Amino acid sequence: MDPGQTYLSLEEPNNANHLWRYSPWKKVHPTGNTREIPNDFSEPEINLLLLDGSEVPEGVTIIKEPLKTRQNTFSDPVSMNFIDAVSSNHKFTLKVKNNTVLNQPVVLKINSGISNSAMNLTIQIGRHCEFELVTQIVGNAPWFGLIRNGEIGEGSVINDVLVGQMNSGTLLRVDAINIGRDAQVKAGSISSGSERTKADLRYMMNENGGNLRVLGSILSADKMHIDHHVEIHHEAPNTFSRLDWHSACGGNSRTIGTGMLRVANGAVGADAGQLFHNLLLSEKAEADSIPELEVSEHDVVGCGHGTANGPVDEEQLFYLEARGFNPDDAKDALIAAFLNSTLSEMGSEILHQWLADNLQDELKSLTT
Repeated sequence: MDPGQTYLSLEEPNNANHLWRYSPWKKVHPTGNTREIPNDFSEPEINLLLLDGSEVPEGVTIIKEPLKTRQNTFSDPVSMNFIDAVSSNHKFTLKVKNNTVLNQPVVLKINSGISNSAMNLTIQIGRHCEFELVTQIVGNAPWFGLIRNGEIGEGSVINDVLVGQMNSGTLLRVDAINIGRDAQVKAGSISSGSERTKADLRYMMNENGGNLRVLGSILSADKMHIDHHVEIHHEAPNTFSRLDWHSACGGNSRTIGTGMLRVANGAVGADAGQLFHNLLLSEKAEADSIPELEVSEHDVVGCGHGTANGPVDEEQLFYLEARGFNPDDAKDALIAAFLNSTLSEMGSEILHQWLADNLQDELKSLTT
């Protein structure tokens, strides 16, 4: 059965499910008719370069064809099959050869264009690689869908950062990433720009010794609705994960963060934790965080979760103003510091500087 037929055979998702509770599928679907699969989706424009503008080395390639990877049984079938169907002619593979080590981050820039578009990207990173990957989404499409499905090979050290910077519209993003044996992965998400974002990010740790940090720096202003669902599956022994998510919400915007840590029976020595922090910058801004744990193994190092919401700290504002900051600059500094606490953890100094510079306009819109 092809993805379109599979999608149409599924029932519309129940809003009782955390994945769709705050962003019902009907509102995320490009037409609102969930029984419809539009066939007029365009192909986004893609560009792959190193951060300094130079060509990527021979060991890093992107081609327009799907690459078979291990069967994905842990992602939501509705969004996965829908994007797969509308991107049937827009399937790409990013492949990185074994032992690839790069000093400059790799930047995959995706321009969604001006009409509805979608892309299916398979990521195949070999063994013992070490580099940083930035996926930057820009453009003016009313609706853009992206699947990133793939594997990070044994012993690789990867910083994987996605920056959502569409000018408007809806972004539907699905990540389904397998973490290899002894691989160390930082998965960063930076979201701003699109009026509605729905992201379903899932990571499978079914190889011994995997190490994962999932980091979020979310900027929400005006009437944005930004919803991220993160699941981390600990299936193998001696796996480690941390989810650290920071959202700054201004205007009439709303952010949602749901986190699920699943520790399976047999995942001896697993160590998992998640923490959500939300900074509310206006009386009408809203932030929801729902951390969850499912632990089926008794022999674990530790499993925990937490969440905290609050406005800008008045004492910190007073401290900065007492040292010469005007009120607006003091507030801006505190917001930047709040978001930077996760942003700075996403990668190297080179990557962090690029991210900070790249987000200046978004920070201005948030603080005003």
